[in-house]
Amino acid sequence: QVQLVESGGGLVQPGGSLRLSCVASGSIFHIVSLGWYRRAPGDQRELVATINSGHATDYADSVKGRFTISRDNARNTLYLQMNGLKPEDTAVYYCTGRVYTTPHQFDDYWGQGTQVTVSS
Repeated sequence: QVQLVESGGGLVQPGGSLRLSCVASGSIFHIVSLGWYRRAPGDQRELVATINSGHATDYADSVKGRFTISRDNARNTLYLQMNGLKPEDTAVYYCTGRVYTTPHQFDDYWGQGTQVTVSS
């Protein structure tokens, strides 16, 4: 089994910054791709950013230029640097990863989420 644990959420004023982290642990053979999703109250889950094993990244239009996704393969850790935060960024942020547990078996895993609230 694989566990993903997020941290770094909290309350921040508009224009502020937060850095989310997600640590993967367990029976990890190889992590193919990682990403961040978010869900605001009453909304559907939304893709925020993804990063593959080659460090290629992709972002939702709503966060381009403000958020930066990165990964530390040696530490099996995913990051999301969030700058210029807006009230509409308020949501629960979830980490997800496509992880091989053996050379031939993979699955998609999700963390429990971390709350980000942007408010004055």
